[in-house]
Amino acid sequence: MREKFPETHEEKLAYLRELREQAIHSASSEAVEKQHEKGKLTARERVEKLLDPGSFEELDTFVRHRTYEFEMQKRRPWGDAVVTGWGTIDGRPVAVFSQDFTVFGGSLGEVMAEKMCKIMDLAAKIGAPVIGINDSGGARIQEGVVSLGAYGDVFVRNVQCSGVIPQISLIMGPCAGGAVYSPAMTDFIFMVKETSHMFITGPDVIKTVTGEEPTFEELGGAMTHNTKSGVAHFAADDEDQCLEDARYLMSFLPLNNLEMPPRTEPYDDPDRADEALDTVVPDDPSKPYDMRDVISLVVDDGDFFEVHEHWAQNIVVGLARLDGYPVGVVGNQPRHLAGVLDIDSSVKGARFVRFCDAFNIPLVTFTDVPGFLPGTSQEWGGIIRHGAKLLYAFTEATVPKLTVVTRKAYGGAYDVMASKHMLADFNFAWPTSEVAVMGPEGAVNIIFRRDIQTSPTPEERREKLITDYKARFANPYSAAERGYIDDVIVPHQTRPKLIRALRTLQTKRVEQPKRKHGNIPL
Repeated sequence: MREKFPETHEEKLAYLRELREQAIHSASSEAVEKQHEKGKLTARERVEKLLDPGSFEELDTFVRHRTYEFEMQKRRPWGDAVVTGWGTIDGRPVAVFSQDFTVFGGSLGEVMAEKMCKIMDLAAKIGAPVIGINDSGGARIQEGVVSLGAYGDVFVRNVQCSGVIPQISLIMGPCAGGAVYSPAMTDFIFMVKETSHMFITGPDVIKTVTGEEPTFEELGGAMTHNTKSGVAHFAADDEDQCLEDARYLMSFLPLNNLEMPPRTEPYDDPDRADEALDTVVPDDPSKPYDMRDVISLVVDDGDFFEVHEHWAQNIVVGLARLDGYPVGVVGNQPRHLAGVLDIDSSVKGARFVRFCDAFNIPLVTFTDVPGFLPGTSQEWGGIIRHGAKLLYAFTEATVPKLTVVTRKAYGGAYDVMASKHMLADFNFAWPTSEVAVMGPEGAVNIIFRRDIQTSPTPEERREKLITDYKARFANPYSAAERGYIDDVIVPHQTRPKLIRALRTLQTKRVEQPKRKHGNIPL
């Protein structure tokens, strides 16, 4: 700070320009160069690439830390270690904070947290999404317990904003210790391969405690959290792709929970009937196919933005459009584990369903599920509790719910996958579908065990009974007789059927019981 404050109008304007220049270039050229050498952008560069050109309005530019530790007092950069403000993406408002690793390693202290909380409070007040760009060495040790309290203030905002405004986290550097819990409570996490890492305890601590020696990438890299833990939803090859993906995600989302998702004028004919759907399901019921092929043939322009692509691949979730309306898509994936439900796929599906319901995004479910994955590891791991999460999420959801049974819908998994019994609005089935308690082979072995054993030709008798069972139960018509299936449709009719159903449900209203909240089996 100057010894003598400027007095004339011209001097004050010059002083303001000087301070702004200092704030924008608070990091040394060497620090910026190091950031670029790692394949990372600076905090401001990230904000500029994320938002529409020229739309960023910075807040708290002249905030400075209040640390009295001697070494810290030597340097009090304007803005501290985070850039905050608001701007637009495709003309729609968003709030953003971007942690600056070139200033004190992006470490979080009292003032930095105050800036983050202030922009999150603004986002909640105006009903706009908040995007946090994380690149921080963790708590600012020089501030002691104050920095821990500051993290707590951020966590409170994450909880209060949950289900009210979309919260998106972009991990673009280290994110360790207590810092990981803020992104973990947001709706979507993006990571960048090789340069972003998330973990509670670092490799050195793990080596001391357990003797393991993982690398940073093995422990908490982008692909680790996209394939093994399911913590992250997206993995980008570089920061430019990550920022572009975040912009694209925003195109599907409403600004807040009181708005509907933004409709775009479709180029794809709503009455398009793609006959490739008629042959996508193999004649052999044990032969796999890719459910993403079905989804892409149904949705607008074949455009499916998959979420959690690399984790729990026996279920597919993501965002698409039907007649220009954003929809959340959930589908069993026969290419992986025959599409069975297990612990991870149940959790993955449930979290996505609840997000869509919170933000008024209709749900379209494609069912081809032979049941839940058997085995001691699943039972001991709590498949009952975790499977109930998906059942709970679908039942609790009040957005329009459309379901298409493409092939198998067996046992309790039939109920769970947005069946009519779980309050789905329209349930359709293809002629290739089988709605039953279990597959024909297993059912015959149980029901007619004595009959088969006493038959002079057991194998012939068994085959005859299987054929009879298929004719009576392994089809959609028994369920349709009961009204559990609203219509059995030719596969190529799926797109126009879903679009007409979605239009019908635009005015859907559901009265909820008066309660604080339900108790989902977490």
